[in-house]
Amino acid sequence: MKFVLVAATGRVGRLVLDQAVAAGHDVTAVARRPEGLPGPAVAVDFTRPDLDALAAALAGADAVVSALGPRTRAEDGIVSAGTRALTAAMATAGVRRLVAVSVAGIAMREGEDRDPGAGWFTRNVLSRLAQARLGAHYADIAATHDLLRHTDLDWTTVGCPLLTDRPATGTHRLAYDHPVPHGWRISRADAATCLLTTIPEPATFRRCLAIAC
Repeated sequence: MKFVLVAATGRVGRLVLDQAVAAGHDVTAVARRPEGLPGPAVAVDFTRPDLDALAAALAGADAVVSALGPRTRAEDGIVSAGTRALTAAMATAGVRRLVAVSVAGIAMREGEDRDPGAGWFTRNVLSRLAQARLGAHYADIAATHDLLRHTDLDWTTVGCPLLTDRPATGTHRLAYDHPVPHGWRISRADAATCLLTTIPEPATFRRCLAIAC
């Protein structure tokens, strides 16, 4: 499989890259500072993306995996802004498949502010705590979901709960359009595996997934 990995130097992105290379996939890494990454790599700064460079990197790819996320508070808004640039470049390059990291429970159905499929504790305690803690990033992810719904791409968002640095277990629980019941956490390594295995699955097209251990 030939795909482009956006934010390849991030904590999830680097695990996706390592797993993909080990599995023999043809991966082009995109990052602000891609020096030292294995295989072909392209420098793109998503705070001021070069659409021509991005579209050139996407040429001939079967899919895109995006692990975009803010590294500092100053980068709040980078996910929706970066995804907007990415979807424009995908249109130019003729690439339709996108799998993107998200946050579990954020407006997973169109027109909803919170997910009614979650339990009372998740809706009324965890979701409120997450919104208070994540602030602008929470709103940025919700805006990204809305942006994707208005494209004609075969997109999938993979909503993650609390991410840990525990070793991969090789398993994860999965839910469509609502959070995983009692799914409080998942390792970054297992999240990376899920992103890779989701790429070729047509059943996930234009769906919001949630994962947990």
